[in-house]
Amino acid sequence: MPCDTGDARDLVGQLDRALTIELQHYTKLEVEGRTFGYLWEPTRTIGLRQTIAEQQALVGERPEVFEVQFTAYGYGWVVCRLEGVERDELAELVFEAWRLSAPADVVEARGDKLPV
Repeated sequence: MPCDTGDARDLVGQLDRALTIELQHYTKLEVEGRTFGYLWEPTRTIGLRQTIAEQQALVGERPEVFEVQFTAYGYGWVVCRLEGVERDELAELVFEAWRLSAPADVVEARGDKLPV
């Protein structure tokens, strides 16, 4: 079943110390003051921090679902059309973005427990 913005919010809400910050045109996703994503309700898309290799793989495999958002500081941000992914795949993407951004002690305390 395809995802929507409610799924994205629910998954982010399950991550340790993650916050959603409502701004005028989008919602910023943060962990300990570090941004790991952006959620755009009107377009039903989410932008997430990934490794550059993962960004290239996602966009290369499914360009109808994923697109390059930008590359900065060694990370490849990717935009995901929520209706193009299942919840378990979105959980992995959100978790990885969070893990790439969270402090090491927070990541270590959580381990590999994905949101569900």
